Amino acid sequence: MLKRARILYVDDEPDIREIASMSLELDPQLDVRTCACGQDALETAREWQPDLILLDAMMPEMDGPQTLAALKAKGDTSGISVVFITARTQTSEVEHFIELGAVGVIAKPFDPMGLAGLVQQYLQKPDA
Repeated sequence: MLKRARILYVDDEPDIREIASMSLELDPQLDVRTCACGQDALETAREWQPDLILLDAMMPEMDGPQTLAALKAKGDTSGISVVFITARTQTSEVEHFIELGAVGVIAKPFDPMGLAGLVQQYLQKPDA
């Protein structure tokens, strides 16, 4: 059996976390965990070592870019691929997220039925 990919979904909105988790878990190849804030995401990433982190860009206290910077700063989490999930999808904003070190951006609101497919695409990218 193939190793299941570990996906960490980080969002401060409980409803969105639940929808994302349910839609990702429809794919039997994905093992999903969620976090409500950047600080929890750092701890979970360190302990669980996900293959991909889906990260909300706008969160209170520690936002997505700050969380990404903290992940990149630690040796044990610096290699984890991060995709931002955000309503901020203008070209300049997407370019900024990529410059920060993200491997991609998924627009909010996302299509729950298509989310697992998007995640699989990022997992198959050579740099992810």
